[in-house]
Amino acid sequence: MEPLYHQTNRLLQEITSNDLAKVEQSRTPEEYSEAESVVMQKLDTIHSNCTRLSILINKEPPSRRVNAKYRVDQLKYDLQHVQNSFGMLQHRRQVRAREMQERDALLSRKFTTNDQQETSIFLDHELQHHDKLQDANRNVDELLGAGTNIMQSLRDQGSTLKGAHKRVLDLANTLGLSNTVMRMIERRSTQDKYILFAGMVIVLLCLYFALKYL
Repeated sequence: MEPLYHQTNRLLQEITSNDLAKVEQSRTPEEYSEAESVVMQKLDTIHSNCTRLSILINKEPPSRRVNAKYRVDQLKYDLQHVQNSFGMLQHRRQVRAREMQERDALLSRKFTTNDQQETSIFLDHELQHHDKLQDANRNVDELLGAGTNIMQSLRDQGSTLKGAHKRVLDLANTLGLSNTVMRMIERRSTQDKYILFAGMVIVLLCLYFALKYL
């Protein structure tokens, strides 16, 4: 289990520290497609490894099972965080591509001459109107994307907290059992002490009567 865990964690670190930056900094569609493909392949591998690790947890010794489950849950949480970040990058890339297409379409539009109004004034007005609409559209998209990521993070944190709560309850049950055993040992020690004192008194009484009458 340990080699698979370290391999999965290393893949997560590579995506976080290197691959996401390549996706964000790519300039050409070819660079973006290549960087995106690398990230998606690694995310699929990590997801598959997490599924296998969840199965291998049950094969761990009971003393190590709780810690192993905690580490795998942390990997799943980190994977979800990376997926959210990757989704945001894809969303921003799509918004920029759509804006460029719409701007190119607007600039390539053919305008007819107008004797009563300058074409340049009409074009400037259309561009300003288009820019304002694009700004509003981009702001709404960013708000929706941020809201989606926040809701997903809250759900992930809720799952993680449920797992932590369950582990705390298991630990509390274990400690409760240990406290019960300790109380039984203390009670048995007290009983043994009373038996010892009673035996000593009886022996002393027997010696006293033996010396007195014999």
